[in-house]
Formats: sequence, structure tokens, C-alpha cells
Amino acid sequence: MQKRGCGIRTAIEYRERLSPSLWALAAAAVCGPMAAVVFSPLDTTLALFIGLVVSVAIVAGLLAVSPVVEVSGGELRAGRAHIPVALLGSPSGVVAEEARTARGSGLDRRAWHVIRGGIDGIVVVPVIDPDDPTPSWVISTRTPDRLVAAIQRAQVRLRTPGR
Repeated sequence: MQKRGCGIRTAIEYRERLSPSLWALAAAAVCGPMAAVVFSPLDTTLALFIGLVVSVAIVAGLLAVSPVVEVSGGELRAGRAHIPVALLGSPSGVVAEEARTARGSGLDRRAWHVIRGGIDGIVVVPVIDPDDPTPSWVISTRTPDRLVAAIQRAQVRLRTPGR
């Protein structure tokens, strides 16, 4: 897949939107019928319309503000932050109990976190820049192995410019 910006073409190694789970979206959509009940004494047609608009707006809003994790152009982007892969160490992906520990008691308060509930996998990427006060990035992902591989490919590509 190609990404174009200002005439520059950069290959996207990895891209994932950390959207809410289906259960979270379904729970958010329940706000629509609640809004319809509020307006039902006025007019039932208006109440149904308002309920539909509220449901669609809340679900669309949740999807729109979902952070994106992306590896492209020699950078790792997680949410609103980005860092060159040259300043990163070797990433590690964890799932299940190890991921719960990484999100909980093993979480470093100085690290950059992009953690979303309902997403089991975690990738921990150490920052090797001595001037950066952030020791690591902790990123939720549904496919930790693919994100780790994309970061490693981008790092190799930087070290071997002829490829």
C-alpha cells in the first residue's frame, strides 16, 4: 500500500486502527434508544429519528477518535506521537498473562502508552535515544507479531540503504 503526502511516496509497513471492540460499540449504540425514549412524548417519529442520529453519531465518534498505529517512512506512529525507528531497540510482543502484566503492574509510568481495553496484545519497544526521557513505548495491538516484524523490517531497511 502506498501513502502519498506532499508528492512523497512512502510504503506503509504496518497500519492498524485501535477501534473499540464490538461489545463497546454495541453498548454505545444503546444510547440511541435512550435518547428516543426521552423525546417519545413529543413525537414518536421525531424520537426514532433522534435515537438513530444519536446512535450513529456516538459510534462514528468512537471510531473516528480511535488511535492509529503505523510503521512507515522509517517512523513508528502510535496515536499522536511518532519516533524514528533508528532510535528504537528490539521490540517484543506479548499476549495473554504477560500482556496483562505489561499493562498493569509491569507498566513503567515514564513510558509512552497507547493502550486500549479489549485488545489483548501488547508490544513493548525500548527507546535507545539517550536524550529521550521515555524509556519505552507500550502499544496495544491485535497482531503483536506483525507489528514487531514491521518495526524490525524498518530498522533493517535503515541499516541497509541499498535494499
